Amino acid sequence: MKNKEKKILLSAPRGFCAGVERAIEIVEKSIKKFGVPVYVRHEIVHNKYVVDDLKNKGAIFVEELEEIKDKSRPVIFSAHGVPKKIPEDAKNYNMTYVDATCPLVSKVHREAENLNKAGYHIILIGHENHPEVVGTMGQLPEGAIDLIQNEQEALNYENKFNKKIAYVTQTTLSVDDTKDIIKILKDRFKDIHETPKEDICYATTNRQMAVKNIAKKCDVFFVIGSRNSSNSVRLVEVAKKSGCPNSYLIHSQSEIPYEQIENSNTIGISSGASAPEILVENFISDLKKRFTINIDEVEIIKEDVVFKIPKKLN
Repeated sequence: MKNKEKKILLSAPRGFCAGVERAIEIVEKSIKKFGVPVYVRHEIVHNKYVVDDLKNKGAIFVEELEEIKDKSRPVIFSAHGVPKKIPEDAKNYNMTYVDATCPLVSKVHREAENLNKAGYHIILIGHENHPEVVGTMGQLPEGAIDLIQNEQEALNYENKFNKKIAYVTQTTLSVDDTKDIIKILKDRFKDIHETPKEDICYATTNRQMAVKNIAKKCDVFFVIGSRNSSNSVRLVEVAKKSGCPNSYLIHSQSEIPYEQIENSNTIGISSGASAPEILVENFISDLKKRFTINIDEVEIIKEDVVFKIPKKLN
């Protein structure tokens, strides 16, 4: 029996950003152009549904170039970016490669390089071992960049080399948390150099603002996305901090807490920048089987960003 009506506040914008759409298109066009298989170093974007779909079309995912047996096949670098050494290795193997790094991540890479050339020691605000952080740190010589992950590390940071310092950030961080870390660094190092335009990408910022906008009105909040997707995990944190403590990430192995939904009147839903809209649709149609659903899409900003794909694929 369907019970009382549930109101869904559907957060917008949500889901795919321009960098993710471009990366997926790069894999699909590479398959069309080069035939199968094409190799992809690291998950092209952090979403199991997307990765499985591309595997079915003929993409083979590897963590390192060494794993690729047939070096005559092309390899694609994921949207998160790669250390400088990786394209060099591909050239040494005589491999054809296509770089699907998000242009906004590439922008951070160039900033870090230019600051390094200008004599700055760099602080990167980000999460250890995230592929984007590995890629950004890998743009510079060993020791030229230090990682800061939280406020405590910012408070303890020492400018050991007594050089001018500058900071850059991972593109998928929590806007508010990053603000707090930057404030500490600016208070401690008055001359720290900041980039003229912040590094956190437009899509991360917009999705977090959209979640903030509705979280306090929700009894329970769901973010559709993968556990290894930084921006999806951040959206759950933002929902919790913005007034909905019952906020959850819904990933491929999630048990959906129907009992909690049963006891809720208003349900918030968003999705991370690497989660396809079909996963949101599937989640909602699943709820419709159990409850009477009334959907209100709450959009705070229209997104019209598009990134061109590399010329070699046209």
